[in-house]
Amino acid sequence: MNSSTKRAFKQRLLELQSQLQDRETHNQDALKTVTLDQNRVGRLSRMDALQNQQMAQEAERRRLLKLQQITGALHRLEQGDFGRCFVCEDEIASERLRFDPTLTRCVGCSEKP
Repeated sequence: MNSSTKRAFKQRLLELQSQLQDRETHNQDALKTVTLDQNRVGRLSRMDALQNQQMAQEAERRRLLKLQQITGALHRLEQGDFGRCFVCEDEIASERLRFDPTLTRCVGCSEKP
């Protein structure tokens, strides 16, 4: 992988990281504790609020996981390991990395159990 391709991947990873960090402030309201005051809200509304809270918590968990994957990919770029499969050490197809630059396995190794 040449240096201009590595720079392009680094730029994309930094943009993804910035977008995910910006999303943190939007999720804070949805993560707040749901008030279960039966006098103010009906049972279905409370269930809906609890479901929305659970979905927001899962979205936050996925956001944090993706941020960790991006940090790992940036570290691999600095170390010179970016684009290599962790299992077989072959190069990961550039099309696969363009789809998701945080991937750590080639197609063949990702399909193995």
